[in-house]
Amino acid sequence: MTEETAAMPASTKLSVRDVVTVKLPAAGAYLSVLRTATAGLAARLDFTLDEIEDLRIAVDEACAMLLAQAVPGTDLTCEFELTGEAMRIAVSVLTVDGAVPSRDTFAWTVLSSLAGEVDSQVGADDRVTVTLQKRRGAAGAP
Repeated sequence: MTEETAAMPASTKLSVRDVVTVKLPAAGAYLSVLRTATAGLAARLDFTLDEIEDLRIAVDEACAMLLAQAVPGTDLTCEFELTGEAMRIAVSVLTVDGAVPSRDTFAWTVLSSLAGEVDSQVGADDRVTVTLQKRRGAAGAP
């Protein structure tokens, strides 16, 4: 604890978010960066080796879904939010048509089994976001 955090009111300390954002070109060649970041951050939360590998594969799968419809030359943004027992990962990209990935595909089923909680949404300017949440020790359950 530093002097600055010690002087903060308790309500302020609780509102601090542990968030890492990675922004990179929307191209498959850069996905290894996200897989490595995912593994490092999951290890920081003491996820098991199997859980870390599940998250690496899930992030890769979510990106593959999004890259298929990404506007050429755009960036892919990945936000990792760490809590005591879970990691929330939001991957987003500007898309050509603003269509969310279909939930009745094999890829979505695999993604859900690997990550636990999965959702998708369309935001401003046809930016599509896939959000994953994995809890430590949940063994595939949300």
